[in-house]
Amino acid sequence: MSLVEKIKSLSNSFAKEVIEFRRHLHANPELSYEEFNTSIYVSQKLSSFGISSRTIATTGLVAEIHGKNPTKKTVALRADMDALPITEANNVSYKSQNVGVMHACGHDVHTSSLLGTAKILNELKNEFEGTVRLIFQPGEEKNPGGASYMIRDGALKNPQPSSIIGQHVFPLLPVGKIGFREGMYMASCDEIYLKVIGKGGHGAAPELAVDPVVIASHLIIALQQIISRNASPKQPTVLTFGKIDGGTAVNVIPGEVNIAGTFRAMNEVWREEALQKITKMAESIAEGMGGKCEVNISRGYPFLMNDSTVTRRIRKAAEEYVGKENTVDIDITLGAEDFAYYSQVVPASFYRLGTRNEAKGITSYVHTPTFDIDEDALAIGPGLMAWMAIQELKS
Repeated sequence: MSLVEKIKSLSNSFAKEVIEFRRHLHANPELSYEEFNTSIYVSQKLSSFGISSRTIATTGLVAEIHGKNPTKKTVALRADMDALPITEANNVSYKSQNVGVMHACGHDVHTSSLLGTAKILNELKNEFEGTVRLIFQPGEEKNPGGASYMIRDGALKNPQPSSIIGQHVFPLLPVGKIGFREGMYMASCDEIYLKVIGKGGHGAAPELAVDPVVIASHLIIALQQIISRNASPKQPTVLTFGKIDGGTAVNVIPGEVNIAGTFRAMNEVWREEALQKITKMAESIAEGMGGKCEVNISRGYPFLMNDSTVTRRIRKAAEEYVGKENTVDIDITLGAEDFAYYSQVVPASFYRLGTRNEAKGITSYVHTPTFDIDEDALAIGPGLMAWMAIQELKS
C-alpha cells in the first residue's frame, strides 16, 4: 500500500473519533483568549496519542511530531480554537452549552481536524523525514489576533519552519472540494471607533446645541468618499460602519454619538494612507460643524499572502489526494484572517475545505447562528493535511 493510501485509510478509520472531538468542542465553545478548557482538552488528546505539547500565549499550544532525521526540515500546521459571541440556533445534539457563545466560524473543525492529522502523522512518523510542528492558537477572532502572540512567544522559532499551512472551512464549497488561491488572498482589517462630541440640548432648540447626530451622519457619508475618490478602482478596499450609539429620547439632542466600523484593504501602503485620511477627515468635519471627533483605530491583521510556490505544492498534493477535479480556484475576499501574521514571517498557504451539503440543508455561512458543516469533511481534512505536510517535507 502506498503512503497516500495508508493516510487515506487512517483518515477514514479515525473519522468517527475526529467527529467526536469536533462535537465536544462545538458543545463547549470558549471566546477569544479564554480557551482554557479547550487548551486542556487538546493537550490531553495529544498526550493520549503519545505527543507532548507546551503552552504559550496563555492558551496556545505547540507540539511536534518527529519523523526520521528530524532536524532535516520543519513544516508547521496551524489551527485556531476560539469561538464567537453568537447564540446558536441549530437544534443538534452537540449544540453549544455556553449560551451566547458558538463555534460559528468552524474553529472546532480546524482544531479537531488538526488533532486527526496529528494522530495520522504520529502513526506514520517512521515513514517520513523531518519534523511537523502543530500550532493550536487562541484568539483568531479578536484583535490583535492570537497568531501575533504565538509568533511573539516563539511558535515559529527553533527552528523556523520552512513553510506553514492553514486550513479553513468554506460553506460555499461542497464537501469533497478543496479551494486554493495563489498570492494575495485576504484583506487587512482595522477597527475604526469615532466618538463625536457635541453639545446636548432640547430638540426644539437646536440653535442652543451642537448636534452630534447630524455631525455623525455627515461623517458616515463623507468618509465613504475616501474609498470612492481616493482608492484606485483596481484596489479592493471597503469601509463599513456597523454600529451607531447615541441619544436617549426623541426630543433630546445628545452630547455625544459613538460610531464603530471596519476598514479593509489589500495593500499595506494604501492601508496606512487611508487610515490617516479617515482620521484627518473625521476630525476636520466635526470641527467645521462646531463639534469634535476623537478617532481611535484598533490595528488588526495585515493582508494574507499565499506564497505561490507553497500553494502550488500543496495544491498538487491535494490533487493527488482528492483528485484534480475536486481542487478549485477561489476568489480574493475582503474577509480577514490572523493567519496573515504567519504569512509575513515564513512562506505560507491558507486553503479552504468544502463543508456545504445542500441535500442535508447545510448551507449557512460562517458567523451566523445556523452555521454547521457536513461532517463528512472530517474524513477528508485530517488526511489531506497530513499528506500535504509530508509532501512539504519532501520538497
